[in-house]
Amino acid sequence: MLYQIYETNRAWLSPFSEFASAASKLYSNPLSPFAHIPASQRVSAGFDLAHRLTKEYEKPEFDINKVNVHGVDVVIQEQVVEAKPFCRLLRFKRFTDDAAMLARMREQPSVLVVAPLSGHHSTLLRDTVRTLLQDHKVYITDWIDARMVSLDEGAFHLDDYINYVQEFIRKVGPEVHVISVCQPTVPVLAAISLMASRGEPTPLTMTMMGGPIDARKSPTSVNNLAMNKSFEWFENNVIYKVPQNYPGAGRAVYPGFLQHTGFVAMNPDRHATSHYDYFLDLIRGDDDSAEAHRQFYDEYNAVLDMPAEYYLDTIRTVFQEFSLVNGTWEVRNPQGKKELVRPQDIKTTALLTVEGELDDISGSGQTKAAHELCTSIPKTRQKHYDVIGAGHYGIFSGRRWREQAYPVIRDFILSHNKVKKAA
Repeated sequence: MLYQIYETNRAWLSPFSEFASAASKLYSNPLSPFAHIPASQRVSAGFDLAHRLTKEYEKPEFDINKVNVHGVDVVIQEQVVEAKPFCRLLRFKRFTDDAAMLARMREQPSVLVVAPLSGHHSTLLRDTVRTLLQDHKVYITDWIDARMVSLDEGAFHLDDYINYVQEFIRKVGPEVHVISVCQPTVPVLAAISLMASRGEPTPLTMTMMGGPIDARKSPTSVNNLAMNKSFEWFENNVIYKVPQNYPGAGRAVYPGFLQHTGFVAMNPDRHATSHYDYFLDLIRGDDDSAEAHRQFYDEYNAVLDMPAEYYLDTIRTVFQEFSLVNGTWEVRNPQGKKELVRPQDIKTTALLTVEGELDDISGSGQTKAAHELCTSIPKTRQKHYDVIGAGHYGIFSGRRWREQAYPVIRDFILSHNKVKKAA
C-alpha cells in the first residue's frame, strides 16, 4: 500500500514540479519582464529549488564520450556485451586513429567493475570508470531496476547475483582484473571462491573496496540496523509490491524511495545545508557551484528497486548470519546444486583491499577482513590500502579517488598483470 501512496503523491506533485521549473525560468530569463522586478533572482531560486525537491529523477547516463589516454584524446563507445533479465554487462570501447596509442591500448589490462546493487544505479561509478579508462579496457555491471523486470523472468536471489558475476568473469576472459565496490565485495569473493574450488581459471586480481566482508568489525549505523532488527521485521516493513504502472507490476521489491529516505536520514543536516547553499548560489549567480550541486543530486536522487529475495538474502547472509566469515555459506549454482564458499581455495588471484578512513557505511576493518579468509594467497600477492581523509564515496569518486586510491589500484593491477603473463 505504501508504494501506491508514494506513486499517487508523485503523480500529484509532478504538475507542481513542472510549474515550478517554468516559473523559475520566467523570473530568470533576461527576455522576460519578470526577470527585472526586485528580488526576481530570489524568487527564481526558490522555484528552482522547489522543482528539484519535487521532480522525479530518472536513471542518469554514463555520458563518457571521450577520455584522454596519456595525452591522446580517445573516443568512447558504450556497448552492451551481455544482456540478462536483471543486469547488462557494458563495455566502454575505446577508439583512436593514433596507431601507436591503439597498439598500446590493446596491451592494457581488462578490468571488470562490479557495481553495487544497493539503491543507486551503476552510473554512481562514472568517475571510477572514466579514470580507469586511462589505463584499462573497462567493463561494468549495469543492474536493472527491479520494477522494470516482468514477473515472467522469475525471482532474483543473492545466489543468482553470484552466478551472474561468474558468467561475466568468463565472458571477459581469464586475464580479467575484478574490482568490486561496496556491496558486491561479498558476492564477488564468493563467486571467485567457487570458481577456485571447481578448478576454474580465476581473475588475475580482485580489488575489494569499502565492502562488508565482515560486518561485525567497527559496525556502522547501516550495519546496526541490519543486525539489530529481526529478519521478519525486514520482511514486514520494507518489502512492497510494484504498482500496476510498471513492467514489473506485482514483483516484491525493496523500493528505491525507501532506500533514498534511509540515505538522507543518515546525514539530514548535511543535505539541508547543501540545498540551502544551492539556493544561495543561484541568488549570487554562482553557476559553477550550482551546476556541481545539480550533477551530484541528479545521481544521488536517482534510485532503483531491489528484488525482495535478493535484498532479504543479503540481510540474512551478510549482516545476520555472517555466513562468509563463519564458513557456512552455501550457494546454489545454475544446475541447482549447493556449493560451499571456501575463500581459502583461492590461490592464484592477487588480493587488494581498499578502505576509506572516514567511511560511515563500511566500517574500518570490514573489507580488510578478506585477507583473513584468503589464506592460500601468498602474502606477496596481498595488499591493503587506507585512503586517508576519504569517506565511503571518496574511495571511488572525486579527488581522493583519483589522486590516492586509483594510483595504488593501477599499479597493483599492472604489477600482477605482468607476473601472470610471465608465468
